[in-house]
Amino acid sequence: MIVNHTYTIPGSKGRPMLADITFDNAMPHAPLIIFVHGFKGFKDWGTHYLLAHSFAECGYRFLKFNFSHNGTTPEHPDDFVDLIAFSENTFTIELADLQYVIDFAASGAAIPIAKEVILLGHSMGGGISIVTAAEDDRVKALITMASVGSFRNLWPKDFEPQWRLMGLFYAENKRTGQQMPVKATLLDDLDANAARLNIVTRAAEVKQPWLIAHGTADPTVAVNHAHDLKNAQPDAELLIMPDVDHVFGGTHPYLSNELPSPLHHLCETAVTFLSKLSLNNF
Repeated sequence: MIVNHTYTIPGSKGRPMLADITFDNAMPHAPLIIFVHGFKGFKDWGTHYLLAHSFAECGYRFLKFNFSHNGTTPEHPDDFVDLIAFSENTFTIELADLQYVIDFAASGAAIPIAKEVILLGHSMGGGISIVTAAEDDRVKALITMASVGSFRNLWPKDFEPQWRLMGLFYAENKRTGQQMPVKATLLDDLDANAARLNIVTRAAEVKQPWLIAHGTADPTVAVNHAHDLKNAQPDAELLIMPDVDHVFGGTHPYLSNELPSPLHHLCETAVTFLSKLSLNNF
């Protein structure tokens, strides 16, 4: 039977991160996939719960979590109610958050220990996952979905001078209509850690098996980002999906009980990719 357990994990600056794990209760020690959401994303967006269920049916534990500064709270995991936290987010904060999550999984304190994990990152979360895979040998395999090849893809480049001048940039959430503030400290963080946060450069350092998936009809992150990542790491497997958008057919809310066809195909491809690996030492 597929079950789901919820946890609260301490994150950056003492902020809690809500997380949940979906798995077959007959396989509590199954290999662990950690899902890393994107910019203006959250763990329970749209199709994510169906993705978790699908991987659980294929013999994996699936952990998804909200970044500490993504604007949600444990009490309101689906809504951006803490825009102060959102405004103070940086990419190094998110890298630290992901380390906290991996530490949680590796400690065995709350769940059966996972000394090694699989990272599955979407969009911005793909970039965070790439950097983490390059830095942390506890990552056994990497899967990225519509990953950015540069964090600067997340906003219009010509906004940066005004952003620095005003100290604040507002990113519109088209789904909710919210104007979500981001302080210029994010740019400062990106500049101060330029080498560490250069995704394409870090992609060349990824030694783990890696599946890069991207749709040709992605209006948010152009498909050339996937080709840039593949060029940086030729050993990675590349899945280019014709006429597929940024969220692989998903929506929020998502009312069907079945994965959209593109996401189902991606899940099948990912399971085949993972089945080639030696996961006995998890």
